Amino acid sequence: MDRFLEMQTFNAVVESGSFVKAAEALGMSKAAVSRYVGDMEARLGVRLLHRTTRSLSLTGEGQVFYSRSKELLEDLNQAEAEVTSRSEVITGTLRINAPFTFGILQLAPLWGAFKAENPQVALDITLADRLVDLVEEGYDVAIRIATLESSTLVSKRLATTRMVLCASPRYLAQCGTPTHPSELAGHAVISYVYWATRDEWRFDGPQGPVSVTTRPILSTNSGDTCRAAALAHQGVILQPDFLVGRDLAEGTLVELMPQFRSMELGIYAVYPTRKHVPAKVRALVDFLMAHFQERRPSW
Repeated sequence: MDRFLEMQTFNAVVESGSFVKAAEALGMSKAAVSRYVGDMEARLGVRLLHRTTRSLSLTGEGQVFYSRSKELLEDLNQAEAEVTSRSEVITGTLRINAPFTFGILQLAPLWGAFKAENPQVALDITLADRLVDLVEEGYDVAIRIATLESSTLVSKRLATTRMVLCASPRYLAQCGTPTHPSELAGHAVISYVYWATRDEWRFDGPQGPVSVTTRPILSTNSGDTCRAAALAHQGVILQPDFLVGRDLAEGTLVELMPQFRSMELGIYAVYPTRKHVPAKVRALVDFLMAHFQERRPSW
């Protein structure tokens, strides 16, 4: 006897509420549905359903079996969908959200290669540093740079980035080089408003965690603006290494107090559900994971 067919039949009875309706949904006779359920109960040695002339209800064992069998059937459907999707021509519009600076510096150069692999996919890309609601706003995939909390969204880590405290040599020559985070309270600071802690900057130092409340001379929602202000000798910034890495290498910005480490964040591809993932979403996530794993970026 096909155990998956038994489970499908049992689940159809539970979800439709009757043997007759389950038979209609499955294209079977009522007798066949009754036989499948009865044979399964006999094999398991437990009663799964309470039957009366007017209603059906699950026993305790039936509730447990229904929950597990439903998961198994969904996993089987998902496995079949994944295999099928890999052999399909990938089409449709793919709506993507990404942080502004990362989208320009790190993602924009990749779209040509992705389109070459998937010529029938149309890309609709929005850059914004605010946290979008994927479901409400209709995005297929978002790129997030964060410490992700548990949620119903599915996430795949692409890379990591480290926040770097830095300033220009000219600013440091004029204003002095801080040697402890507490000294930042007396320095000109350019603040990025989307940090969760806003003007409180936190570090892990040799003696443990340290935090300081800064007094920004400029606050902005743009990492590029922070960088430009620092390059113009306006003050100290705390920005990701994918943005300031080249400046540090060229010496136009200098890292401060490297013994006091700021946060390290994951860079993730996030999408709404792992059930029945569209082929276009799977293609994009696989493409991005392969690219960043191959490069292993150090920014």
